[in-house]
Amino acid sequence: MRFVNDFHKTYKTYRTYGSHSTPMTFPRLLLFITLPLYVLDQITKFWTIETFHPPWVESGASIAVVENVFHLVRVHNQGVAFGFGNGTDWAPIVFLLVPVIALILLRVFWKKGVFNHPLSRVAVALLLCGIFGNLTDRLIQGFLLEEFRQAAFWQRLCEGYVVDFIAIKLPYYAKLVPASGGWWPAFNVADSCICIAAVLLFIGGSREARKAENQE
Repeated sequence: MRFVNDFHKTYKTYRTYGSHSTPMTFPRLLLFITLPLYVLDQITKFWTIETFHPPWVESGASIAVVENVFHLVRVHNQGVAFGFGNGTDWAPIVFLLVPVIALILLRVFWKKGVFNHPLSRVAVALLLCGIFGNLTDRLIQGFLLEEFRQAAFWQRLCEGYVVDFIAIKLPYYAKLVPASGGWWPAFNVADSCICIAAVLLFIGGSREARKAENQE
């Protein structure tokens, strides 16, 4: 019952933002947004690695949710968006450090009051889910690969990868990238959270700027 009451208070806080109430607190953002989405992200990824063989064992395997539109696949990505850095020697190290730096910067900017608008605060919660979700993959997935059970700790860590499993075919994308066959690069729940967060940060920042102009 207390959980329901807290959620109701949180909802009222958002509706009255800018008048008498303060925005959602950092712990509540973690509880109501970051944590549930992080759990969903990890559940779907572990379902993927339990359902599909590794790409080098069974390449191109997929489950059609909507035939030729929305498929479930298993893709190993050691890089970032669009597979940049995937398969390089430096990617595992660089993309282990980048999320840690991003987390530090988010906390610093939060304390400085950069994320004052409710949309910006929701964006931070989504970013945290995206960062923690993909960082978890990079830290543990290499240790779950049978081929590297006997390898040294550092090698197994460097074999970590992000599990991508959502494949969407987009109209006209094949004309932009013919080699894709129209399929957008595979992604996951954490990636989706990061993309939505970017949009919310833009909208929230724009509204804060307009609000500041009106006050002046």
